[in-house]
Amino acid sequence: MYGRERIYKKVEIIGVSSQGIEAAIETALRKAQSTLDKISWFEVQDIRGHVGENGKVAEYQVVIKVSFELKE
Repeated sequence: MYGRERIYKKVEIIGVSSQGIEAAIETALRKAQSTLDKISWFEVQDIRGHVGENGKVAEYQVVIKVSFELKE
């Protein structure tokens, strides 16, 4: 793998979870892995959330860029 030429593509996706930031990232990656081959890494671009009527955090939204290797 190392030492050979390769090309990657990055796509932006948003994971959402009521369980926290890490859960939102895992949700996004799980879906990405079911639709993309050879996922290599991710970058967190933005973190935001939704506040419920009770004033507490209702959900976390994490924008990530996922990189995957293009097929030869």
